[in-house]
Amino acid sequence: MTTTAAPGPAQHTAVDRFLGIVERAGNLLPHPATLFFLLTVVVVVMSAIAAQFDLSVAHPKTGEPVIPVNLLSVDGLQRIMGGLVTNFTGFAPLGTVLVALIGIGVAEHSGLIGACLRIVVLNAPRFLLTPIVVFAGVMSNMASEIGYVLLVPLAGLLYIAAGRHPILGIAAAFAGVSGGYSANLLLGTVDPLLSGLSEEAAQIVDPTYTVSAAANLFFMQASTPLITLLGWWVTEKIVARRFPDGSYGKGDEKIEPISAAEKRGLAYAGVATVVLTALLLLATLPADGALRIAGEADTLKALAPFLDGIVALIFIAGALVGIAYGIGAGTIRSDTDVIKGMNKSMETLASYLVLVFFAAQFVALFNWTNLGLIFAVEGAEVLKALGLPKIPLLLGFILLTATVNLAMGSASAKWALMAPVFVPMFMLLGYSPEVTQAAYRVGDSVTNIISPMMAYFAIVIAFLQRYEPKAGIGTVVATMIPYSITFFLGWSTLFALWIFMGWPLGPGAALTYPPAG
Repeated sequence: MTTTAAPGPAQHTAVDRFLGIVERAGNLLPHPATLFFLLTVVVVVMSAIAAQFDLSVAHPKTGEPVIPVNLLSVDGLQRIMGGLVTNFTGFAPLGTVLVALIGIGVAEHSGLIGACLRIVVLNAPRFLLTPIVVFAGVMSNMASEIGYVLLVPLAGLLYIAAGRHPILGIAAAFAGVSGGYSANLLLGTVDPLLSGLSEEAAQIVDPTYTVSAAANLFFMQASTPLITLLGWWVTEKIVARRFPDGSYGKGDEKIEPISAAEKRGLAYAGVATVVLTALLLLATLPADGALRIAGEADTLKALAPFLDGIVALIFIAGALVGIAYGIGAGTIRSDTDVIKGMNKSMETLASYLVLVFFAAQFVALFNWTNLGLIFAVEGAEVLKALGLPKIPLLLGFILLTATVNLAMGSASAKWALMAPVFVPMFMLLGYSPEVTQAAYRVGDSVTNIISPMMAYFAIVIAFLQRYEPKAGIGTVVATMIPYSITFFLGWSTLFALWIFMGWPLGPGAALTYPPAG
């Protein structure tokens, strides 16, 4: 007997009731930009209260007293007014995200990213269709949110062509794009964004501490096959029972094959990629390479210029390979087309820039008040008193992040709020910012697919309604909960194993603070 894809309006399951509560609670929250403004006001008031009560702690490194700075004063007002612009322009994630997306915008506008996704899924053998769709979803994250708007609906068409239910394809793609958001074989735009926030937070304790955009690269790479395999298993063993093959009767939709112009564009892009790769190897492998520190024996230290330039490399690769594709495919005919691609990527960032303005003020004022360091020291003392072992403590943080994600979908907005408290706190317990960031990324990813507050959740519902008009929030959640639970258990296990074995999370990324040795 075939089950219906969407629950009827008269049905009120426990999942529907729970999601109704989450949705109503989430809708009570203001816009994230407004939330940061309100939190900034709270910080100013708290700084005055803390100063009034003479709260202080000893600095964990110097032993000097740390006292709160009262921003609700004449000096505080002058500092706020004087720093309004520089807080924004000096916000660490801002420049890195803008630079990376300018290059990626060229690749997207030229059609390169769309052609690559189509060629991957169109050439998949039927029995490998699901893992390739999940894998393509994971890899699409290097190009920001393009997987949501391109791969997810494309997967539905692909499954129809293969004689399977389109919702099954949408679920597999959504699981990879959103549930596997922090897994990838390569770096993407979210990496410099999160590492910039982590660096800002780490400098509350250690003003000289830096966090590389590649801080979690090794862990991300190992997570990619894990998420692909888990997504494959859940799709075929659990979700496919609700949407069996042959249960969707309409097969009149199709994916357009790669055209001759697109093939020519891909050939041009391939040549450009080979040339760029060769130049990169010449700049990093020889001892006197342009992206190495000459005479440095330690390989990771010698490659510091390369690691520091990752954002620039994302920009260069996205722009040049995108231009090469566009020339071959005929989608780029002049420099005006290139600039249009860059402009288009910037147009999509308008809301992000507004959010960053308020987030930057919150982070700067929170740092000025010394409240972050005071809370971190006091919180670390509480955690030490609890005596929780390292791995259960970090797994608890993953669970906390996954829960918060149900009410606040933006990865950067959540981390901008959580990093200034948890990064310093865990540093004072001996855990590096890179470890805290990796734990956060696991928790942030696994509940994306069941969070109505996630920005693209409504779009996924619209994609489902194309094939099942009665589909709603309950349909998405009922379909994606098996992925969410499985990803949480599997990914948390990998993280615990990684920390237990002491493996590095990324190039030069220590597990402890201060770094061992």
